[in-house]
This record gives sequence, structure tokens and C-alpha cells, in this order.
Amino acid sequence: MEKKVTPYKDSEKRKKEQVTEMFDTISGEYDGLNRVISFGIDQKWRKKVVNLLTDKQPTAILDIATGTGDLAIALTKTGAQRIVGLDISNGMLEVGRKKVAQKKMKDTIEMVLGDSEALPFQDDTFDAITVAFGVRNFEDLEKGLAEIHRTLKPGGTFVVLETSIPANPVYRAGYGLYAKFILPLIGKVFSKDNQAYGYLSESAAAFPYGEEFNNILQKIGFIATEHRPQTFGVATIYVASK
Repeated sequence: MEKKVTPYKDSEKRKKEQVTEMFDTISGEYDGLNRVISFGIDQKWRKKVVNLLTDKQPTAILDIATGTGDLAIALTKTGAQRIVGLDISNGMLEVGRKKVAQKKMKDTIEMVLGDSEALPFQDDTFDAITVAFGVRNFEDLEKGLAEIHRTLKPGGTFVVLETSIPANPVYRAGYGLYAKFILPLIGKVFSKDNQAYGYLSESAAAFPYGEEFNNILQKIGFIATEHRPQTFGVATIYVASK
């Protein structure tokens, strides 16, 4: 069972509202801090997601928890004619919209404010759906995954990129020290919201990963589930179909 972790422990707001508030607050600094925290490796992981979907030749892609749009922008390399980036934080989307405009991709990429657990799309709409570092922020994980399953076309591909815990004891210990002490410290020093990066660390540790997450996907109705650990297991790419 997934442990409930929220950004602001003293808040009485629902997790969804807290996550929205957190990302609105850190939206301006998110890209830069993300590069520092991951040592830039997150861009390599996103490239693998893009390469994986390029082989599928999707026409329409939905990128959930798109944030500032990094993955949505990268997904243009798949040749998709329509890419929708959806996020619950308008602050993050505003940063993303500026990037999309600067790259002259507004004809291909649409940035939409929306809830992953109540997607504003009809059944069987998208050839592919992606979520990068976002599923652990869902308030109701299974409800969000069910919505993704609903809006994915039969035969379509669902790809998740998410943090995970290394299986190797040595790497696991090193990752644990980094996540518990270094990551929150970086957030405290450089961020306007020093609780945010503590939450990102805690939520990563509490999230079901590997076969446990595959089992949840299968419960929702996804098939051909697989997981591919990245960089000693600190992140994992999950691939599933409908």
C-alpha cells in the first residue's frame, strides 16, 4: 500500500491542493534546480523515453504532469502531429508555454491546465501517454492510472519515468544518504520553498516501484508491462500497453 506523503505536513489541504501550491511556488526555479539535483542525467532519461516512442510512430501524445514542458518539447522528435502537455500547476505551465513559444512549437504542442485524475479527453484519444516524475504526485494513484487507461487508444503505449530505489545495497545506501540529506539541503539553500524538496525526496522513497508498480498497472488493465531501471536504479522507465 502506498504511503501518503504530502508537501506540507501542517496543512489541512488535500494532497492535490498542496502539490499545486508547491509547484506554483517553485515553478520559476524548477528547471535549474532539477538539473543540479539530477546532475543533468534526467535529460538522458527523457531522451530514452522519446526514442522508445519514436519507434511507435504516434500521431497524438498526452504528456501528463508536463510541468515546464521539457518532455513534451522533446517528444516532437517522435514526429507526432499533436502533443498535449497537461499539468495541475498553472505556474509550471506558464514557464512551459514560454519555452514552447520560443521554440515556435505552438502549432504542435498545447499546454493544458488539468487534473490527471479527471482527464478532459474522450476515451481512446491518444496513441501514447507519458508521465515523467509525476505519478508519485497523484492523490489517488489508481484513479489517475485508470484515467490514463481510458484515454489511451487500444494498442497504445503508456510510458512512465519515475524515481526508484537501487537494488544494490551499496548504491541504495548512497542514494538514501543523498535523498535524505543532500537533496533537501540543496532545496533549502536555493529554493523559495524549502519544504518542497524534502517532499520530493520523501515521496520518491514511499512510491511503489519495480514489480510492485507493474502489478498496479496490471490491476488497472494495462498489459505487456515491463520496467527498465536507469543509472544504478535511481530511476525506472515503465512501459505498458492497452
